[in-house]
Amino acid sequence: MAFDMNSFSLEGKVALVTGASYGIGFAIASAFAQAGARIAFNDRTREAVDRGLASYKEAGIDARGYVADVTDENAVQGLVEDIERDFGTTPDILVNNAGIIKRIPMTEMSVEDFRRVVDIDLNGPFIVAKAVIPGMVAKGHGKIINICSMMSELGRETVSAYAAAKGGLKMLTRNICSEYGEHNIQCNGIGPGYIATPQTAPLRERQADGSRHPFDAFIVAKTPAARWGTPDDLKGPAVFLASDASDFVNGHVLYVDGGILAYIGKQPQ
Repeated sequence: MAFDMNSFSLEGKVALVTGASYGIGFAIASAFAQAGARIAFNDRTREAVDRGLASYKEAGIDARGYVADVTDENAVQGLVEDIERDFGTTPDILVNNAGIIKRIPMTEMSVEDFRRVVDIDLNGPFIVAKAVIPGMVAKGHGKIINICSMMSELGRETVSAYAAAKGGLKMLTRNICSEYGEHNIQCNGIGPGYIATPQTAPLRERQADGSRHPFDAFIVAKTPAARWGTPDDLKGPAVFLASDASDFVNGHVLYVDGGILAYIGKQPQ
């Protein structure tokens, strides 16, 4: 039997991508739009939403943006209701992309900062997934993609809160699969490696003598692909996990990391 390439199409689907005003979320939402999906996104401020809308317009994408904080359950419930009003249906696809990181040594990190990271990076995905799952159950299908991290598997200095939250998000991903797989809802994760974004640009700047920034050199040496990833590297995996082509893939975290997690590193010279 011939394989149907249309199984990768997102034609007519409504996708909610949280925190998708820029960066990884914007790249994933843009790919969804190219695959036929209608795009909704949120951010915490009107200014951020408006910047995002301008970027989507420049890319030729008719997206709708909403002001909502993913840690506020009432705001998220209102967001889903607004999407149903504006699109005529609840989301078919959810990408839990909104997140923050605070790079502070653990013994110097305040409890408030730790809680804030966990609130956005772990509680937020729980709150948004909880709001969209009933609509997916009613439809008999749904796709949830949680943006996890290599820190779902690895530790590193200064990222205790982030690693704890992303490890928890990996297990939330598996539990949503376990609870709602029978309703034809697939919940998977994407674990990006080190991605070249405006936020990481200072870590990739050439030094005065033309050499690599030490962190840049470290990442390239640790990555079998010998480069940083780009937001575009996440587009194909995201479309796959959002499409019918992944209907029997559930509870999985797909690491898009250039091979870092498979690599022990080079022997010192």
